[in-house]
Amino acid sequence: MAVPEKVVVIGPESTGKSTLCASLAEHYHCSWVPEFAREYLLALGRPYDYDDLLTIAKGQLAAEDEMTARSKEKYLFIDTDMYVMKVWCEFVFGKCHSFILDQIVERKYDLYLLCNTDLPWIKDALREYPDPENRRKLFRIYKDLMINQHTPWAEISGLDEERLKQAIGETERSVMGKIRKQGHM
Repeated sequence: MAVPEKVVVIGPESTGKSTLCASLAEHYHCSWVPEFAREYLLALGRPYDYDDLLTIAKGQLAAEDEMTARSKEKYLFIDTDMYVMKVWCEFVFGKCHSFILDQIVERKYDLYLLCNTDLPWIKDALREYPDPENRRKLFRIYKDLMINQHTPWAEISGLDEERLKQAIGETERSVMGKIRKQGHM
């Protein structure tokens, strides 16, 4: 069985990551891996701490691994990866678990889609950073991470339909790039 092309959607909170993942999965008639943190934090019943972020990271990876093993589709869209966990740990607690850093090195993906902060911030029980300056600062942190790693990536911006159209185009360009590279080997 072939491993699906793994496309990770990342970015600051309230930038449409989950919506984009669900829309891409619907477009391609495939599965997606939701953000594990949301359900975990809603059930937690107390403010999260540094160790909770390690639990969330492991839960996210377990969900990703399970979906990868079951997937028979061409693509698997993933809402959140260890880069998100790294940023979250460092932004909130000023440090990051070595497990998360090790997983960043070990895990391989085919494409990152970085969601810009140009969508309006929508309040919910789990979101923490509504002010535009923190949103921009977090976006710059994510963009710097993307620039300094080796997986292809693209910035996604605009409203929902524009984002989906951009993401589909970038997903297809990424796969075509791989096909061209394999043809030249």
